[in-house]
Amino acid sequence: MNTIKNHTNPFEANSGSMRITNLNTVITVVGLLSVLGLIIIKTEVLGFALCLGLFFVTALVYTVFKTPKVGIYLLIILGFFVTGAARYVVAPWGLTIDAVLVLIYVALFFKGFAIKLPWIKAKSSLTLVVSIWMAYVFLELGNPEVLSREAWFYAMRGVALYQFLAIPLLFMLFNKQKDLDNFFIIWGILSVIGTLKGLQQFYFGVDPFEQRWLDQGGAETHVLFGKLRVFSFYSDAGQYGASQAHAGVVFGILAVFKKTNFKLRAFFIGVAMAGFLGMLISGTRGAIAVPALGGFMFLILRKNIKVLVLGAILGIGVYVFFAHTTIGQGNAEIRRMRTAFDPNEASLQVRLANQRKLKGYLASRPFGGGLGATGNWGQRFTPHSFLANTATDSWYVMIWADTGAVGLVYYLFMLFFILISGARNVMFKIKDNNLKVQITALTCGMAGIMMASYGNGVFGQMPSGILMYVTMVFMFISPQLDKKKSLTNA
Repeated sequence: MNTIKNHTNPFEANSGSMRITNLNTVITVVGLLSVLGLIIIKTEVLGFALCLGLFFVTALVYTVFKTPKVGIYLLIILGFFVTGAARYVVAPWGLTIDAVLVLIYVALFFKGFAIKLPWIKAKSSLTLVVSIWMAYVFLELGNPEVLSREAWFYAMRGVALYQFLAIPLLFMLFNKQKDLDNFFIIWGILSVIGTLKGLQQFYFGVDPFEQRWLDQGGAETHVLFGKLRVFSFYSDAGQYGASQAHAGVVFGILAVFKKTNFKLRAFFIGVAMAGFLGMLISGTRGAIAVPALGGFMFLILRKNIKVLVLGAILGIGVYVFFAHTTIGQGNAEIRRMRTAFDPNEASLQVRLANQRKLKGYLASRPFGGGLGATGNWGQRFTPHSFLANTATDSWYVMIWADTGAVGLVYYLFMLFFILISGARNVMFKIKDNNLKVQITALTCGMAGIMMASYGNGVFGQMPSGILMYVTMVFMFISPQLDKKKSLTNA
């Protein structure tokens, strides 16, 4: 067999910069640059921004198609910044989450032509329960009480769609111990950045774009008695406080039990302290529920009577401090947190009154008033309806009003099924100490966010939403990760 005939002399082949001397390549590049230059000349700064954006989007699409896991990291980062970005550039930033999720699925679709993708990894009871919830939300389109299908489209994304799309992707792409370790690092860095931005608002005030947002209505809930409720670059102070408390709980637990790596432990301690500081300056009373229930969940998972007793004493001490003393009353943040322990507090009584009104309205509507009937979407699309003008003030009350008692019962079943599954894995299945601590931290964090969602719409907002989806998946795959570690160490 003659191989010399087909042999190419490397000294005769074009490579590197020589390839652009090809006439077709030169014409294409010159033509493209000319078009871009003309656009920039005609449209000035806007044209430059559009060209730069086009380049960025093209590079991003290429990267995700090449390495779909990059899309998961992008989702986590977007979760932190996407809502705050609208204060600076008015655009439908929320749809970028949808776009990235779809982009990852498209990338996997085309990748499936070259290699067989292990979709079997997404087969899980977690996938099943969130799929049933998505199906119920989809059937809500047929609810005779629905006044706006457009409101349904916007509302269902945070309630069900993101969860439904993200969880199978996480099972497929984000399922290794290294992914979990990287997740904590990325989360910690983003959370600290959130704290720093919050401190800037707390000590130096808001910037002109944030001031415009306050002037357009944000001040009603974020400037109380002349005092700013810090919101950082999050959607609002409620989300900021709960998310920061979430980081405080999770990284606090990681810090306590990280004994071997001093640098990593110092990082965890720093993130935890920054998280609790962010919670304090947010002025969000409901955020205190995160460390309260997260700490209680931690005591249960430790299965240690002595620790449980000490924790109970500490919890009682915190309760007595806020509910039955005036210590620190001169501090505005402590003073506002203290109101969360007052059963006669005015805003609490208003919430309870609204819930009584909703109870009467929903008594004959077991499937609710339709997704998007309440809150901002209700005000936008059906502003004159009863539900749009009745504040829910709670994630669960919103679920109840929108999807009815049937929807609320299933939704709570789904959340407690996920939480109990994670707790069971921690208590009885995971043997590796490091992994046990990591999943313990995530489980306690989820318990805290579930509790805080009674006071605010935390669970369905970013970044808590994407953090919860990652948390759920690792809670479920932790036994498999533990087995892999056992086999490696055997």
